[in-house]
Amino acid sequence: MPTPEEILREYWGFSTFKPAQKEIITHLIEGNDALALLPTGGGKSICFQVPALMQEGICIVVSPLIALMQDQVQNLNAKGIKSLMLKGGISLQELDTTLDNCIYGNYKFLYLSPERLQQDLVQERISKMNVNLIAIDEAHCISEWGHDFRPAYRKTNILKELHPEIPVVALTATATKRVQSDILETLGIDVSQVFKYSFKRNNIQFLIQKEEDKTHHLIGFLKKHPGSSIIYVRNRKATLELKEVLLQHQISADAYHGGLETSQKNKLLEGWLKERFKVMIATTAFGMGIDKENVQNVIHFHLPESLESFFQEAGRAGRNGEDATSLLLYNDHDFLLLNNQFLKNIATVKSVKLVYKKLNAYFSIAYGEGEQTEHNFNFSDFCKNYQLPFALTYNSLELLDRVGVIKLTKEFSKKTALQFLISSKQVFYFLERNPSYEELLKTLFRLKGGFFEHKTSFSIDRLSEKSGVTPEMIENKLEYLSKEKIIDLSIANQDTSLVFLVTREDDISINPVSKYIKQQYSLKEEKIKAVTLFVSSKERCKVKELLAYFGEDEKEDCGKCSVCLKRKKKHTRKVYNDVYQQILVILEKEEMPLKQLVPKIEAKEEDTLYLLRAMLDKKLISISSNNIIQLKK
Repeated sequence: MPTPEEILREYWGFSTFKPAQKEIITHLIEGNDALALLPTGGGKSICFQVPALMQEGICIVVSPLIALMQDQVQNLNAKGIKSLMLKGGISLQELDTTLDNCIYGNYKFLYLSPERLQQDLVQERISKMNVNLIAIDEAHCISEWGHDFRPAYRKTNILKELHPEIPVVALTATATKRVQSDILETLGIDVSQVFKYSFKRNNIQFLIQKEEDKTHHLIGFLKKHPGSSIIYVRNRKATLELKEVLLQHQISADAYHGGLETSQKNKLLEGWLKERFKVMIATTAFGMGIDKENVQNVIHFHLPESLESFFQEAGRAGRNGEDATSLLLYNDHDFLLLNNQFLKNIATVKSVKLVYKKLNAYFSIAYGEGEQTEHNFNFSDFCKNYQLPFALTYNSLELLDRVGVIKLTKEFSKKTALQFLISSKQVFYFLERNPSYEELLKTLFRLKGGFFEHKTSFSIDRLSEKSGVTPEMIENKLEYLSKEKIIDLSIANQDTSLVFLVTREDDISINPVSKYIKQQYSLKEEKIKAVTLFVSSKERCKVKELLAYFGEDEKEDCGKCSVCLKRKKKHTRKVYNDVYQQILVILEKEEMPLKQLVPKIEAKEEDTLYLLRAMLDKKLISISSNNIIQLKK
């Protein structure tokens, strides 16, 4: 068996581990479970990737975000480490093939979402895999008290049932004591198996600044600190507006938000990673799993919804160990916005029941029906149709998704479906006369079946990838076939697809989760209160305050946060005033040589000399050629 250091050197090019990594790896290699609490940038993924590579078999990784999984799988494959992920929207045949590859194909990592893990087929195939390690990433999602709770995470312990002898490691960078206890209890990990390295990041300076004109201050800050930066804002409109302002001031920036197509997001990310532009203005989804070590500044232009998200986002700065800054800008208006955006728009039992009822009406779902039906969902049209407020409705839908009543898939793409109106024999006659369609249609038939029986949806992008025909050309050809009555075609712009997971029973469908809905309201209220207190507090070191929130008792002030700097400035002013008064008292009695004056002042020598130079510059004292100091009259 290779050593951890040999694996680290071979695949990552590092000679030593970061703090706590080696200890966790050794513990897992010995066959033990673990909860690893490491700061953002602390190298959590290496803690499970290295031990998995040291042993025969495959590591199962549960992760909450598609982008996070894609990023890790791409990085592993780029290193020559065979890795797969179970993507959304894949056919049963593709899912079957992928799982078979994990059993027979010598793959080292399989990434999947907690929801995907609930499928019977997935569980059945995982039970046959030679699993060497189970990793639950972003484990705070397990807890109802966590900031990103996902109910399906509660069921990840099925992996321990499928492979009871295999060690499980849960990893997170943001977990309060209550959340930690929840993780341990759910996964059956003993409290003695918790590995916690301080969340403290000594190289990050936390500045919380009240500014009436935040934009003006931001521009000045970026010109003074021109390194690679992320600016977090609350909505896509703000990303675009701030981008224009920064470009007007010759600051290279671009905007990243959820409304962009995947290709645009990838292009933006590549441009920022390669520093074609310095500043990425983004909504909060940006940054998760992105491996850019030299981010110098993380700026929150709007108040975050929780201290967990703030700390996680701030931690994306300075991963290379160099000095970095977390800057949060706010004014009194921001507190009102925070309450309006979150507290006033938190889903309630009443709002959830109303939205669920309107959803069923919107899709004409009859009472007692609808289970496992999928629909193309235009959110904007839905809200306008029933005059529902956008933010509260969106949060109610998200909650319905979280508790397993519906499933939302944001696609921001065109949904294409077709059915042939002629027989398969007639299609071959058509191809004989129109050979330019042959590659396209034959690829379509290889991609999916059922086009002759019923209207079947498919991905134009995937068809393009397999056939080598551009998406634009595919659409043109399909529209021609539709015009000639060869196919029945529908190409619909859609931002979301929606699946009803349970039978429609109106209030009866919602009542079992009412307690959870109320609890989530209280939790959100608690988290917003914590943000407000953190931002408003002017007396306690910001690092101490943050660490205390996560259960750490830090003894020393950081010395460089906004509170510490203000205190230091105040203290320095007091010291200098005291030194100034002492100098005045002595020199009013008699003039004196410098060497005799300095020891008489009860202060540090450097402080006394600084004040003397300042007084000389302001012509309050004079000094002769033989260093005699006297007050100027």
